[in-house]
Amino acid sequence: MSANTYDLLIKNVRVVRPHGNTVHESDIAIKDGRFAKVAPGIDVTLSKTVHDGRGRLAFPGVVDAHMHSGIYSPLEEDAVSESKAAAMGGVTSSLNYFRTGQYYLNKGGPYKKFYPEVLKASKGRFHVDYGFHLAPMDATHIDEIPMLIDKHGVSSFKIFMFYGSHGLHGASDAQKQFLMIGENERYDYAHFEFIMRGIQAAREKFPERASQISLSLHCETAEIMTAYTKIVEKDKSQKGLAAYSASRPQHSEGLAVFIASYLAHETALPNINLLHLSSRKAVQAAMMMAETFPHIDFRREVTIGHLMLDINSRAAELAKVNPPIRPREDVEFLWEALLAGELDWVVSDHACCRHEMKVPRRYFGNIWMAKSGFGGTEYLMPSLVSEGTRRGMSYNHMAQVTSWNPAQRYGLNRKGDIAEGFDADIALVDPAKTWTISAKNSPSTQGYTPFEGLELSARVEETFLRGRLIYQDGNVLGKPTGQYLFRPTA
Repeated sequence: MSANTYDLLIKNVRVVRPHGNTVHESDIAIKDGRFAKVAPGIDVTLSKTVHDGRGRLAFPGVVDAHMHSGIYSPLEEDAVSESKAAAMGGVTSSLNYFRTGQYYLNKGGPYKKFYPEVLKASKGRFHVDYGFHLAPMDATHIDEIPMLIDKHGVSSFKIFMFYGSHGLHGASDAQKQFLMIGENERYDYAHFEFIMRGIQAAREKFPERASQISLSLHCETAEIMTAYTKIVEKDKSQKGLAAYSASRPQHSEGLAVFIASYLAHETALPNINLLHLSSRKAVQAAMMMAETFPHIDFRREVTIGHLMLDINSRAAELAKVNPPIRPREDVEFLWEALLAGELDWVVSDHACCRHEMKVPRRYFGNIWMAKSGFGGTEYLMPSLVSEGTRRGMSYNHMAQVTSWNPAQRYGLNRKGDIAEGFDADIALVDPAKTWTISAKNSPSTQGYTPFEGLELSARVEETFLRGRLIYQDGNVLGKPTGQYLFRPTA
């Protein structure tokens, strides 16, 4: 080999791979944005640039597979600021849920017109690589699924099971206006069935991509939630996060999981992702359905918010989210399920909702008037490493659930591992760095965080995107260089 065989050589790191049960002291050589060699003792004279990893853990760049850029602020703004927050947390791939209707671009219509606007607003603005999951809201969108896969590389789709008769923030009677669908359209179980049939037909049309074409579902049952909301609102003994959890009870999640699973069975759609499971009943329902329908490849997701917060959080209405933050016994069960390998990936469900929109000053303390959702992508990896280590979770398992598993499911075939040929995405983590979360230190424009004041014992110190240092010691570096992820990737 000659001089400048590599563009970058990262020395003195402990490489964490998603397979195996140990970490290895090693060097990482990068060429043309890909990992070229991972081995100890690589000759420094072979690289243009040498970087000292200072003995830190080198995790594969995080694949945050559940974000909502552009939901409460213009996509052009969110793409910049919230991808900076992602980079701060070691995230190198941001997959964002997007749809027509209120919020997002605030318009309806076919995706053939809508989605190019999304791509135009995103281009050149993300600091990390990015892609989108899309939700078919009407019959036209179902017909467009093959086009979205083939032309735009959208391989994952979503159903919001409660939207048909329940609002984003609570009970609502104006759903067609909210969803911006036609008078003859219904967003109901029949529509969900037809979405599944449409995705399965597309899988059959593109057999070479079929294994990485999937459907994700937000599993809550509108009828249960609407009834319980009326009951809980009258019950003045419950307030705040406890009241909101009671208004969207755990069995509402479990029932929705049952319905979604049977529809998947009925339509022969095998790739089903059950999103942000928040409770014992939801996870148990998901495991029962996996046993009942072994021919369906269920994947189960949990968010870092549901792992770190409970209804006694001081954040109160600032932590309002769907499904709700739950009681401590549910949180403990989620950790048990995660450690047992029953949950497949951990995400942030990041939805930047600025303080003035989250809860207007006149409604402080009123959980019912607060908007749903909050950011947290920057705290995903450090929180998981901190709390996971305390609970005996291995670093390799952490790499599985933050990188490898979501990358494989969602068609990111060059992401998720530190191995030759993969994109050189790296999060360098100090696993013994004690610090306290404060929103003022985040580049997100949210201005607050429900994680405020949590003391963590691990921190992301540096993030590399395709071999380029994009975050270091509290600062996002350079202009946005994130690339659109046409999926499945090669």
